[in-house]
Amino acid sequence: MNAPLKALYINTSLKRVPDESHTKLLLNASAKIIEKQGVEVEHLHLLSHQVPPGVYPDMTEHGWDRDDWPDLWKKVLGADILIIGTPLWLGEESSVCRILIERLYAMSGELNEKGQSVFYGKVAACVITGNEDGIKHTAMTLGFAMNHLGYTIPPQADCGWIGEAGPGPSYGDETDDGGRVGFDNDFTQRNTTIMTWNALHLARMLQAAGGYPNDGNDRTAWKAGTRFGFENPEYRS
Repeated sequence: MNAPLKALYINTSLKRVPDESHTKLLLNASAKIIEKQGVEVEHLHLLSHQVPPGVYPDMTEHGWDRDDWPDLWKKVLGADILIIGTPLWLGEESSVCRILIERLYAMSGELNEKGQSVFYGKVAACVITGNEDGIKHTAMTLGFAMNHLGYTIPPQADCGWIGEAGPGPSYGDETDDGGRVGFDNDFTQRNTTIMTWNALHLARMLQAAGGYPNDGNDRTAWKAGTRFGFENPEYRS
């Protein structure tokens, strides 16, 4: 029997206090769905930690006094599913989210036991909130970044809420009648559910298959001279 799947939800809100984050509310909605299916869920609020920008595994080796990333990386590595949450600012993901992507990229040289990217066999998706357009653009940016690193992206791997265009309430703000903004939005509820279930389905499939076969994608074999059938006349010895 396979071990329980683990999901890590990383909130890249600009709010220093996690409970003040609107993005966390939509991340919670997804997490509740997946927890009911027996998945172990952990939440990580990036600004609750000291994670400097950079593309190295440990930035204390590059002039920073403190870097919590090496410890946080253990949580990322242990998760089968990674859900990134970000607010929108000027139609883009948050600056904190970009730092997360940089630090994930810093680990792109790490390999699993098959000689593949250490991100192979893991699933990624994103949750986006705000009161301005940019969900699809940001999902495209994050989806490409995660896929390039080696994560597998399920169908409809994004969800979000932006409300009406222009300044206005954020997701989960209280209304005059005691309700919560966005909680009754059918489009957001539907896409959050589909995104979460597809991430779960894909993670289960990859777990059952033991990840990806390493035929053709073993970096160590490539370095050893095995070219997997690749042949370019210009570079023949």
